[in-house]
Amino acid sequence: MNPLRRGGAATRLYSQRGAASAPAPLDDAPGSAPGDYAEFLRVTLPRQAKNVASHRFGSERVWLKKAGPRHGKWGYRVMALAARLAGLDVIKPVPNPGGEAAIATEARRLKQLAAAGLRVPIVLAQQADGLLISDLGESGRATVVLQERIDQAAAAGPAALLAVWREGLAAIAAVHLCGQHLSQAFDRNLVQCPDGVIGYIDFEDDPSEVMTLAECQARDWLSYLHSTAMMLEAAAPQAAGQHWHAALAEVDEEVRERIANAARRMKWAQKLPASRRWGRDTQRVRAVARLLGQWYELNKA
Repeated sequence: MNPLRRGGAATRLYSQRGAASAPAPLDDAPGSAPGDYAEFLRVTLPRQAKNVASHRFGSERVWLKKAGPRHGKWGYRVMALAARLAGLDVIKPVPNPGGEAAIATEARRLKQLAAAGLRVPIVLAQQADGLLISDLGESGRATVVLQERIDQAAAAGPAALLAVWREGLAAIAAVHLCGQHLSQAFDRNLVQCPDGVIGYIDFEDDPSEVMTLAECQARDWLSYLHSTAMMLEAAAPQAAGQHWHAALAEVDEEVRERIANAARRMKWAQKLPASRRWGRDTQRVRAVARLLGQWYELNKA
């Protein structure tokens, strides 16, 4: 068995994403003129069964997001309590009410990030219950999710894995240099565009509604670690710790202090059992805690 191979829920999730990313079998909306994105959205939205699907509009590939059901608040309250008990504000839940509010949030965040010069989908048309955005690929050239690139690199060996992982670190640092933050900075939400630039997707919630900018940016780093640390733990934990230390050397002091606090609070998790029979969530938390612990000890030296 390959220890670097993702499995279980992660594999199922990626398979689902791959299926969902295939263009839906819909042609241009009847009566919509070329380039009339608003009309295409108006006509296509009620015909789309899924909450998110891609379509062909003329020579373009576009994505249509429709408002889903509103989300309940009970889960957020439980997570907020856990964050308070752990003393980690940066992991407190970010409300995502779903429905029309999520559509409005995503459109607003995409416009903010685009105005900052970052690579995100373009908002082509918007209405209360739906959003039409561009694809980050080019004609005949698709994007590649960083999660997939990391999986492929892991099979090639530790050096290749670290090289791709560091691209993700650099992509997050670029966002922060613009005074911005992401939403869920997991490797599945970072995509390599055909020209090699890393783009960003999925902005249905906005951490700045409940956090300071420093907390939002610390949360970005921890989210990326959460999605990648287990692969690094299996392949090159020492080298990953060194690269992580170098990356955070350039981070704002306020953000670094919040990450240091997370490292202190999670120290106990380094002793969690490594066996797979304890579940992948346990392995993931342990890997994050160990990587943070390496950095924290180096940072104190």
